Amino acid sequence: MKNHYLLLLPVALLAACASTPSRIDNFDATTPLAGTPPPATGGAIYQAGYDVPLFENSVAHRVGDVLTILLEEKTNASKSASTTTAKKTKADLPGPTIFGAPITMHGKEIFAGSMNNASSFDGSGDSKQSNVLNGSISVTIARRLANGNLLVRGQKLININQGSEYVRLQGIVRSIDIAPDNTVSSSRVADASISYGSQGVLASANSKGWLARFFDSKWLPF
Repeated sequence: MKNHYLLLLPVALLAACASTPSRIDNFDATTPLAGTPPPATGGAIYQAGYDVPLFENSVAHRVGDVLTILLEEKTNASKSASTTTAKKTKADLPGPTIFGAPITMHGKEIFAGSMNNASSFDGSGDSKQSNVLNGSISVTIARRLANGNLLVRGQKLININQGSEYVRLQGIVRSIDIAPDNTVSSSRVADASISYGSQGVLASANSKGWLARFFDSKWLPF
């Protein structure tokens, strides 16, 4: 019996590893690119080196600038299917006749028969799923693409008592979609990867152990 447990251990470890999501990227904040200091000027109105020129919008547009993403995610999906089939077959097989009369034995006709067959199938399925995520997260511009779009990414970590919650976001934003208050809706983030979860004692107590995940994994043949 002990050898059987040893054989199950590698398979259980594989199932536990398969259920752990992998990190898609590094969500650390991106710092601005270092540039050469501008030459000193003595202008009364225009001063070289100011981050916000006189006639420039103050929304994020450079690598390292901070941008606020408004999380407005709401999805609803439902699917149902129903199939019903039925089939009946009936056939009568009369016996042979001799001189116009059937062949009988003890008053009963022989060599005659009938066939009846009936089959039916009734199947149905129903699936529903809904998700809602509201809030906001400030991210930094990681890269400015050749067409002017901005690759943004960032995370928010909140430590509460014996656990922590995190929100991570990565995607591509068009500069034209950024509002004057330096915000953009998450519905306008292309190729968005948004994750929300928790870590710590409470999250561990609310999840299955590795043995339970093994028996619920797709690798189990039964």
